[in-house]
Amino acid sequence: MKIALIGPFPPYRGGISMFNYSLAKELQKHHEIFKISFSLQYPKYFFPGKSQKSSFQDNDIIEIINSINPFSWIKTANYINKISPDVVIFQYWLPFFAPAFTSIAKKIKKTCKSKIIVNCNNIVPHEPRKIDSILTRNFFKHCDSFIVMSETVEKDLLDINSQSIYKKTPHPIYDLFGKSISKEKARKYLKIGDEKLILNFGLVRKYKGLDILIQSAKILKKQLNQFKIMVVGECYDNQSEYIQMAKENNVEDVIDFTFEFIPNENVKYFFCASDLVVLPYRNATQSGIIPIAYHFNMPVVASNVGGLPENIQNNKTGIICEPSPESIANGIINYFDSDLFIYKENIEQYKKQYTWKTFAKKIMELV
Repeated sequence: MKIALIGPFPPYRGGISMFNYSLAKELQKHHEIFKISFSLQYPKYFFPGKSQKSSFQDNDIIEIINSINPFSWIKTANYINKISPDVVIFQYWLPFFAPAFTSIAKKIKKTCKSKIIVNCNNIVPHEPRKIDSILTRNFFKHCDSFIVMSETVEKDLLDINSQSIYKKTPHPIYDLFGKSISKEKARKYLKIGDEKLILNFGLVRKYKGLDILIQSAKILKKQLNQFKIMVVGECYDNQSEYIQMAKENNVEDVIDFTFEFIPNENVKYFFCASDLVVLPYRNATQSGIIPIAYHFNMPVVASNVGGLPENIQNNKTGIICEPSPESIANGIINYFDSDLFIYKENIEQYKKQYTWKTFAKKIMELV
């Protein structure tokens, strides 16, 4: 079967690119895959980060879609129609891309008989605008079926079209960050001591609640001995505000800020050095950080928002809290007061059901 995957691929950074890479790797075991990526993903004035690309490179990528150039949309559709795939899979996560994707999907439908499937990472953005639902709805009406990975996204899809044909399946476990290494080796690499290590990993944005974690550290200082919080990820907000907040709460001595993008080959050091991953989100659909944590058998303390609790077995693979400093602090304390080895055993069993093979099977069921 010929399958065209549309969306970012490495060297583009970010969870969607890593998702596409992993999905293509699984699908190409049994199918002929065409990877169609961006020549321009975000214009510079729309992108808050330092760079859109990393050193990690995929192979056989067609970089053709310019998100703001309609002529490239025509060129992309013509290319897809020429190869005439059986299935076209769009990665969808922001309505910003809806005009380009709508144009491409519309032209595909006019020319060939490809089934169009949308993998819905997000449907409603974390910072929505009034026009977003119109753009998304216009794109979706040219698509045949959908994949959703959480109840939150499932509800968003059915709000747009209650008759949507779709499959629901969890976000698979990432396996592209290398094998686990010993905690001793990871801590030696990062020059970290033997304190309890709490990791907050990924892009820093308002909805991810780093301020909640900083305020929880003030509570932790009174109840938890010898701990350190590592905040690791490029900051899309004003990073000086978080540094100042740590000073105002008198917790700058227990928080290390590393506001930078971490290359794939170095991700393992941060997870393997840690004792716990904490995601104090204010809102969420699902998180790509949880699959990374589970890949390294790392438990997660996360807010009870969006699709996060769907991927955590409470008090077994992690702890579900409310998005408040008090609740997050209590979750962290309860974790360190429990049998830590049992969590890792539970994760080892739990993650077996969330493979890329299972995800690919759901796609084939839709086809």
